Amino acid sequence: MNNRYDVVIAGAGPAGGQCARDLAARGYDVVVLETESEDEFPRQSNKSTAGTFPSMMSSFGIPDDVVMQYTDSVVLESPTNHYVREQPGAVLEFADFKRFLVEDSRADGAEYRFDARVTAPIMENGEIIGVRYNGDEEVYGEIIIDATGPAAPLAKKLGVVDLKRENHAIGIEYEFEGIDIDRPGFADLHDAMMLRLDHEIAPGGYSWVFHTGEDTAKVGLCYIQNGSHEQYARDDFSIDDYLTHWLDTDPRFRDAERLEGKQHRGSAHIQPPGKLHTDRFMAIGDTVPTVDPLWGEGINKCMQSGRMAAAAADTCLKHGDLEPTAENLEVYDTLWHRDVAPNQRKRLLMTQLLYLAPNERYDQLMADLRRLDDDTLTKANRGNIPAIAKLLEPRDIPLLATFAKERLSLGSFL
Repeated sequence: MNNRYDVVIAGAGPAGGQCARDLAARGYDVVVLETESEDEFPRQSNKSTAGTFPSMMSSFGIPDDVVMQYTDSVVLESPTNHYVREQPGAVLEFADFKRFLVEDSRADGAEYRFDARVTAPIMENGEIIGVRYNGDEEVYGEIIIDATGPAAPLAKKLGVVDLKRENHAIGIEYEFEGIDIDRPGFADLHDAMMLRLDHEIAPGGYSWVFHTGEDTAKVGLCYIQNGSHEQYARDDFSIDDYLTHWLDTDPRFRDAERLEGKQHRGSAHIQPPGKLHTDRFMAIGDTVPTVDPLWGEGINKCMQSGRMAAAAADTCLKHGDLEPTAENLEVYDTLWHRDVAPNQRKRLLMTQLLYLAPNERYDQLMADLRRLDDDTLTKANRGNIPAIAKLLEPRDIPLLATFAKERLSLGSFL
């Protein structure tokens, strides 16, 4: 077995798989180390709602046969109101999608080692030169990439990321049949991806229903374990309890039944990015927080970061005398902030304000969105301050004061 490669990637998720695709297509020797066994992949790591947009699929050449349902609209719900925006989307069968990335990169020569749990970097003269996995097995590369998500065993030990518990978002999702997709009194969810803001269901976060055809859908919720969650959460409730509470109280789920084996759990961090790379090393995907405030777009962001890392690696590897030092890999940092998550700090400002608002403010937000043009929401999601200001009202002054106080108490202000 070969133990030396141009690039070693830890993690076969969307970021690692796409990075391997791009590198293998360029003719580089790349190996991907994945914790799960191949015959069950992806079971434990099947963690995404898998909602995305056609622009992502066309950008990355994703085939239609991994799509469960194409959607026509995005619905935002509050406890007693809703807003509908016409926007094409796609709900992927996440397991099929991830397997496609593996097989497509393999066709170009990428190697995968399953049952390979990465544990530590191998260092020499202060630089990472390889990876240790499964205790004592080793593999070496000119460039090492951590695409393991919040676990980040390499990035953490190299001091590249500092993922804070108060910014940790956890989520749970089930797939159901028997859902009343067009219940009177609610928005029609046929061919729609719905996000609900309601602290009774997801304190400090949001819940969702993604239609997957006929009377089936993905139903789940997530929340950030921060001050907003503590303000609205119930002491005796776990994330499973909140999902059960929603299923028990929402009439759309009265006759719904869980589909066996279709349960997904996951986590991510909602915080400003720190370092992205160092000598011979880059962190990609959910190892570096990249989630959009409203639409999530986790898949797209992860794959974009994988592509940018591949481009940065290429700039060094195609020149035999150009060492992959932190300085020479700086292009990854530049591309990430320009193309993957521009205006990230301002976008996070919107996220924090959104989850801090009370339920009655969410009801008013839906009315405001219907009054404003669609561009306002799009621009606000991109971190445009004038657009965010349009969504605020004089009665939000106490909310802004609370937000400022929390930021100052943490020693930072986005």
